[in-house]
Amino acid sequence: MMTPAPILRAADLGKRVASPEGTLEILSGLELTVAPGETVAIVGESGSGKSTLLSLLAGLDIPTAGQVWLDGTDLSSLDEDGRARLRGRLVGFVFQSFQLIPSLTALENVMLPLELAGREEPRAAAREALERVGLAARVRHYPSQLSGGEQQRVALARAFSTRPRLLFADEPTGNLDRRTGERVGDLLFRLNAENATTLVLVTHDPGLAGHCARTLRLEGGRLRDDSIPQPQRVSLTGAAPA
Repeated sequence: MMTPAPILRAADLGKRVASPEGTLEILSGLELTVAPGETVAIVGESGSGKSTLLSLLAGLDIPTAGQVWLDGTDLSSLDEDGRARLRGRLVGFVFQSFQLIPSLTALENVMLPLELAGREEPRAAAREALERVGLAARVRHYPSQLSGGEQQRVALARAFSTRPRLLFADEPTGNLDRRTGERVGDLLFRLNAENATTLVLVTHDPGLAGHCARTLRLEGGRLRDDSIPQPQRVSLTGAAPA
């Protein structure tokens, strides 16, 4: 049986930025391989470069050394528009700050990536996505009319509405209280499993990280395996996800 090609790979990845104290090396010689359908958590201290790494892996930022391949395509071979088209076809995002457009309703926020991708019947697909996250009654509400947990559920509906093969999640529960964060975390993993999506998750939350099959710690600009074998994955709330 052939091993499937990785959906995401980074080789000798490095990132340096200018600072008042001189050149700051954030990442150096970093290696990463992620298989299709895998769930990977990236943890580390604040300022260790986790969000920078995620931006490089998604092609939102350009490394100063090394390469990233997304579904076999070398991101360095593409211009900005090419990287955006590849992301639009393959990738979904969930951010700590929700990144909803304030002037659009929940339904319109979810419709936006569907419309940009040229999907048929984006309104019906967006409504179905919101129903899957329990927000059928909030489709006409604006972000300011929603709680933090509801806003992140809209963000999850938006991320999964295009059926991405790969989801990048950057501290998806970081702006939520513990209980709400647990519920949103459960929903994230349920949707990820239902869609057979590959997940790369950056988090400070050990409970959320422990829900992934593999945990990698970013330290000194490189990744090391920090996984703790677990015989059974359970809901973050200790019960079946809602």
